[in-house]
Formats: sequence, structure tokens, C-alpha cells
Amino acid sequence: MTSSDMAAPSAHVADSHDRIRVHGARENNLKNVDVELPKRRLTVFTGVSGSGKSSLVFGTIAAESQRMINETYSAFVQGFMPTLARPEVDLLEGLTTAIIVDQERMGANPRSTVGTATDANAMLRILFSRLGDPHIGPPTAFSFNVPTRRAGGVMKTEKGGRVEKKVVREAVYLGGMCPRCEGMGHVSDFDLSALYDDSKSLSEGALTVPGYSMDGWYGRLFAGAGLPLDKPISAFTDKEREKLLYAEPQKIKVDGVNLTYEGLIPKIQKSMLSKDVEAMQPHVRRFVERAITFDTCPECAGTRLTREARSSTINGKNIADLCAMQISDLAAWVRGLDEPSVAPLLVGLQHLLDSFVAIGLGYLSLERPAGTLSGGEAQRTKMIRHLGSSLTDVTYVFDEPTIGLHPHDIDRMNDLLVQLRDKGNTVLVVEHKPETIAIADHVVDLGPGAGADGGTICFEGTVEGLRSSGTVTGKHLDDRAHLKDQVHQPTGVLEVREADTHNLREVDVDVPLGVLCVVTGVAGSGKSSLIHGSIAPREGVVVIDQGAIKGSRRSNPATYTGLLEPIRKAFAKANGVKPALFSSNSEGACPTCKGAGVIYTELGIMDTVETPCEECGGRRFQAEVLEYTFGGRNIADVLDMSVDEALAFFADGEAKTPAAHKILARLSDVGIGYVKLGQQLTTLSGGERQRLKLASQMSEPGDVYVLDEPTTGLHLADVENLLALLDRLVEACKSVIVIEHHQAVMAHADWIIDLGPGAGHDGGRVVFEGTPAELVAGRSTLTGQHLAAYVGA
Repeated sequence: MTSSDMAAPSAHVADSHDRIRVHGARENNLKNVDVELPKRRLTVFTGVSGSGKSSLVFGTIAAESQRMINETYSAFVQGFMPTLARPEVDLLEGLTTAIIVDQERMGANPRSTVGTATDANAMLRILFSRLGDPHIGPPTAFSFNVPTRRAGGVMKTEKGGRVEKKVVREAVYLGGMCPRCEGMGHVSDFDLSALYDDSKSLSEGALTVPGYSMDGWYGRLFAGAGLPLDKPISAFTDKEREKLLYAEPQKIKVDGVNLTYEGLIPKIQKSMLSKDVEAMQPHVRRFVERAITFDTCPECAGTRLTREARSSTINGKNIADLCAMQISDLAAWVRGLDEPSVAPLLVGLQHLLDSFVAIGLGYLSLERPAGTLSGGEAQRTKMIRHLGSSLTDVTYVFDEPTIGLHPHDIDRMNDLLVQLRDKGNTVLVVEHKPETIAIADHVVDLGPGAGADGGTICFEGTVEGLRSSGTVTGKHLDDRAHLKDQVHQPTGVLEVREADTHNLREVDVDVPLGVLCVVTGVAGSGKSSLIHGSIAPREGVVVIDQGAIKGSRRSNPATYTGLLEPIRKAFAKANGVKPALFSSNSEGACPTCKGAGVIYTELGIMDTVETPCEECGGRRFQAEVLEYTFGGRNIADVLDMSVDEALAFFADGEAKTPAAHKILARLSDVGIGYVKLGQQLTTLSGGERQRLKLASQMSEPGDVYVLDEPTTGLHLADVENLLALLDRLVEACKSVIVIEHHQAVMAHADWIIDLGPGAGHDGGRVVFEGTPAELVAGRSTLTGQHLAAYVGA
């Protein structure tokens, strides 16, 4: 054999594409970022909230990958897909198919459950349609989203120029939807006194339903339907009251316009009750909670299914029984089935259910509404379909996968991320938790600050290199909070007795007042059930939860927090004009771009072109409005200020405005002083939106504040600011109750209530009450063990 035969084969050119290259990224606050990411490795992106992590990972790399995949479809198919704009970047090379697993909630459709959002319900329906005894029909007969339909008449079929007629006396298409509650599991009953004041007439504003004003079309609509407008509702005849409340849709003509009139109750059912209560605007939600009671459907006992669907069983269990089981128990039940005729189906169902358990969601049930899942639970549910995937060389993109996880569960999540990488995939993770940063093969740290002070690469390399890099993340990576030397003493207690919401087991606990009380425990142990079920509904309790901020691209921090109102009034008073002139959504808007600042040109399947408005130069206001000044600045200048700049501007001197200064101080307190007042809400990061909500809701009057995981999206350096804010609340004689997994918050607490010991039916009990020092000393719970390791005890 010659030496040339012994020589190592030269590398194939295809193997040289081992990196994702980004050149000149300028999305949002990124400043011409160049970065090279190794493929088939786990890369973690770090940096303070608002430094540009999401802009680089989601807004640039993942967005371009998805856009290019969409372009492989025909123009016809692309017409049905969302149009994705090309990100602001000079060059992207080496991209692979990106699968995004983000924190977005799974939708608030009341018909969506954990079972329907995954494939579990679909598989169970097929299983019952094959093995159920008695056999009642196809899979649709077990679906609570499909009503039973009956048809009769003549069916005509054209064949070879002949028409064949077939008389169909009655055809039944079986569905599983309960006819009484229409597959919702509950029925609603209206408190009529909350719909109207019967001492008033319609023209006097008797209706108290949000949006039903007699000044507009509704006044003409009621008149066109023949209802008396000037007679008190208490004097209506039975027929008139029936028409007002329950009339079926009917065509009427008003001022020459064809309209449809229907009664108040069916109208409200369609416009409000078809939505999830959590997804409603606050004022509509308050009305619904006041006016409508929801009771379990007496026909289906809350299962959503018809009597026929519930009559069919396998081994003594019907499909509703299985959906109500804890998933870990359901997995064991499925494992006990031995039916060769449906073996492939059982294998698929078994794998799916086992994946729920492996990912730490075994405590859920398939009937759990998808809208009630936390951001972390929703993200892990989306992960499930990828765990057994045979795909390799895929880029998985995760947005803070440890959100909502107890330190015990973070270890399991890390194992799953490593498994995805070891199969030959590229894993990109945006993360703040040091436990997950520690497992990275490669780290990219963005910063140095947030907003305009961020958008550059501060460090690239290994975790050890990050520690010694001197960046904000590197300095804080090994930060550990210390247990308090002195804890605050309670001023009283909130008594909770026999709490049994969800998995709670007749819990009795005294929640101390006047202190920082942290409620902790593994995911699914009953923390939220205890606080939201027994504490939140009480008088004087302000709840700041993880719900998403609702707002369009016209919304900004100034409009969301109510800051714009005192600013507009101050401008109006100083210039002797109307406040509406100083709103880009009202009279002051540029007539060309309607106050958007840009002109959007839709090009069908091609990218939507966004160009700055030539008339206002992107400033969104009419030229004459910008002539009016306050403190030497016009309204566009003020909206272009950061929170900290505006805080100084409105503090004293000619522009002193105490109402605006008070709101700005809260925004600065929660650590978003760098955010501009007019910045679109849609461009804020997850952590920034969470803190904006925190600042906004802290203005509500109350003595007890409940915060649901306020460290979500916070950098290690920002956690210190949060702890200082919580201390200020306690010192202001407020009671602060925090549902939290972050060890720094636990260590800083005055009192800890730990639930567990496990999740689902293995939890629901108080396993510890006391000070953090006592929890660490005892190490009797999972939380105690992890907190002891964290503080180095």
C-alpha cells in the first residue's frame, strides 16, 4: 500500500459549512452586528433585558430562516401564509430550518385544551372509535367541537350525463358536542339587573352593557326594531321585554340601511361569551364577571360531551374519564392496554404522554384549558412534539425555557436541551439563568446596556471566558443573594382555610401581612391555585400576573401607562388648545400616515414595504401641532425622550408636571429608564413588557400586592433592582406576596410558604412555613435543598 493510499482523505467541501454567519444585523437596536455561531452546538445568548438578544436570535436568524422556507412554496400557497419581512441584515449564511419554541401563550380560545392543542385528543378519539364498547361511530362522535348534524331530502348524483336521484330520509352525522353547553362545559346565566337599570328608559341610558351607547347606531337600531325608547324598561310589556332581551336575528331597515337586529342576550353571547374571560379587555371582563354566572353544565357534568360519547368505554373508562386523569396516570393506563389491532396508535400515544412526563408536565390533564397554561408550561408543551423527532441539522430556537421552573426542574430542562443538541441539531437559547448558561458550548453576550445603549456584541466564547470577561453578565454570573440578618415582623395575617382549588388538599395556611412573603414549590405544586384561588379575589388585593400586554403597533409606554394623558393636558393648558391635538391617534395625527409615522404598502405575497412618511418625516403629528411647545420641547420631542430623560424634564422648572413625574418614577423604579416614551410596544422584549405592566399596575390602590414571577425576563443584574423595589413596597406598609422560583427572591424573603412535595396529585400541601433561614437549616424540602446550595450553607 502506498503512502498516498494511507493519507487521510481531504475534507469534503460540504463539511465546511459548519457555522451560521451573520453580518451587518441592524434589526431594532442592533448596531451592525457581526457574529459566527457554531452549528450542532448549544449557544446561549445573554445580556441585560433590552440589549438586543431577541432582535438577533428571533428577529434576524429565525425570522430569515422561516421567510426563506416560506419562499419555497408556490405563490398561491404563500398567499395563505403570513407575510414575513426580510430582517435588516447585510448577509446571512449557513442557515438551517428554524423551529421556534417561544413563550407565547397557546391561545385563549375556550374550546382549546391541552389535549386538543397537542395530538393526544385526536389519538384518543381514534382509539375509542375502534375499541369503544358500545361502538357509537367515527372519531368525530367523541369530539366536543363537532355538533351532531341531521339531514334529510333528495341527493342527486351526475354520472355519464345521467342524473341519479336518491331519496335520503334521514342521515345522521355524529358529533360529540354536548347540545346544552355547545361543548363549553359550562352554561351561563345572566343577572338582568346588571344589563340594565329598569327605572330608566333606553334613551336615558338604561343599558349598562359596555359599548351600548344610544348616541350611535344602537339608538337607531332599537328604534328601527319598534322598541319604545322613552318608556322605562320596568313599564315594558312582556312582548317588548322579550324582544329587547331574547329576539332572534331579524332584518330591519334603518334610515334606508339594511341592518340585523337581535336581542341583547344572544348578542352578548356571540360577542363576549365566545371569548376566554382572560383575553377580554379589562372593562369588558369586569362586566362579564359582574353580570354573568358560569355554572357546570348539568347535561354533561362539565365534560363537554354527549351522553352517547360518555357511554362508550374501554376497560371501564370513557374518554371524559381519561381526559380528566393526570397525564402521568393516563400514561400508566395506556401502557396497560394490549390491543394488537391498534398497536401503532398506542405506541404513538404512549410516546406523547411519556414526553409530557419527561418534560415535567405530567401533573397536567388533557382537559385543562390551553389558555390557563403559564408561559413556561405553554413553551414546554410546544417542545413535546420535537422530543421524539427524527429530524437532525435543525436549528431549535428557545426563548427563556426555564421560565416558571423550580431549580429542581431546570436540571431536567437542561437535559432536554442537551439531548436535542446531541442528536446533531443547533440549539440557540436566549436565557438569564446561570444554571442554563453553564451548559452552553458557546456564549454570545450582548450589551453593554439596554435600548440605545445596547445592540453590540460584548463577548463571544466559553462560559469560563464570560466569567473573566468583565461584562455586566460576566460580573454577575456568580452573584448569590444572602439570607437577611433581620426579617420584618408581620402586622397581621390573611387566613386561608380548607382551600381546595384544583389540586389543593383542604389547605389551611396563614399568609403574613406587612412583609415580603414568597410562595414557592415545584411547577404544578399548587402555588397559583392557592394565591389566585384564595387570596387574589379579596378586597384590596392588586394582582400583577404574567398575562400578555395587549397593544397594537400604535401603542407605546406613554399610552399604556396613562402617562400621555397628563402630558397632553399640560401641553393643551400651556398653549390654550384642545388636548386631542397632542395625540397621534386623534386630531393631531398627520393626515397622510394617519399618525403611524410610516406608510405601509402591501404587495401581496411579497414583503410589505414600510417607508417613512414624507409629510411628517416619521414624527406622526401635523406640522402645526409641532409648533406648540411646553418647556421648550414639542410633543414629538417628548415622545422621543427616554423615561430617565423625561423624569428629569417633568421634575421641576417650566415643565414641572407632578402627575407625569409620578408615573415616570415608577417606570424608572422597575428598571426601564432607557425605554423611549413613544417606542412601539411590539418592539419591547418580554422582560421589558413584564416590567412595564408591573409599573402600570402598581398605581392601583391596594394594601396587598400579589406578583406572579416578577423575575421573568430579568437579567442577573436587574434582580437586585427588583429586590430593592419589593423592599420599598414593604417599607411603605404594603404587604407583598410573590409566587417565585428564583433563589435570590427566596433568600430575600421575610417568610416562605413552600408547597409540594411534588406536582399534581403529589402536591397540593404546605410542606414548609417559616423564614428562609429555617428552610435552609432544615433542608426538609426540594426547595430547601436547592436554596441551601444557592446560598452556600
